[in-house]
Amino acid sequence: MQFRQRLQSGALSVVFLGAICVIWHATTRPEPPDPELAGMDPEYLELIGATAKGESNPMPGPIEVAQKVWSHLEDPFYYKGANDRGIGSQLLYSLARVAQGYFLAVLIAVPLGFMIGMSPVLSKAVDPFVQILKPVSPLAWMPLALYTIKDSEPCSIFVIFICAIWPVLINTTFGVSSVRKDYLNVAKTLEAGRFRTALFVILPSAAPTILTGMRISIGIAWLVIVAAEMLIGGTGIGYFVWNEWNNLDITNVIVAILFIGVIGMVLDRLLAALTGAVTYAE
Repeated sequence: MQFRQRLQSGALSVVFLGAICVIWHATTRPEPPDPELAGMDPEYLELIGATAKGESNPMPGPIEVAQKVWSHLEDPFYYKGANDRGIGSQLLYSLARVAQGYFLAVLIAVPLGFMIGMSPVLSKAVDPFVQILKPVSPLAWMPLALYTIKDSEPCSIFVIFICAIWPVLINTTFGVSSVRKDYLNVAKTLEAGRFRTALFVILPSAAPTILTGMRISIGIAWLVIVAAEMLIGGTGIGYFVWNEWNNLDITNVIVAILFIGVIGMVLDRLLAALTGAVTYAE
């Protein structure tokens, strides 16, 4: 039954993809030639989004994007200078920054969440600060980071850290504070110490909630890095998008969006699988 549902879902996804491509192709077909553009310089026509025949084509269609994706996949790690790197290299730079900021956030948020979750008084005291800082945009943190740190690389990692820490902290606090009292009473009956109770009773019970927070956090971290790299520049997929926009290469911008989405989906699926592995039915 489950296999049949997956097969049906997969087939429906293919239908949706086909419909999107058909609509996309239909809405990006070149318009009829404009007589006013006839005889104009082909380089100028390309710059304004028109073909040498004067056919207006401002947005690339799915065929052009698919060809560009294939060209990137043929040599994803090429290097032709500081401003001309393969999209694979740019993605690796972004993933490295995300990994540093994300794991730093998890390393701090999980123990801190345990402390807050195990103390109702501390939880109420810290909650106002969390609620104030949580909704602050990463773009708002960037000027402060640049002013204090004065180095673009640590700045991007800091912005990822400060935006990724809150989901993990909130979910860890909630998971720890929501552990069933029966489990804690059994630990007390067995005279388990505070550390053993936290490690062998609270952690297994709160693990699904903690990993759900980590799953939300990785999506936020991957979202933030694109905006941060657009401002900082140099390397990364965000810089790639901004650079291609400055070059008026809309096809490469769309290709980058597709790669960003695919990488984000892979990261989410990995955390979802890990969450499912530690989730148990009571």
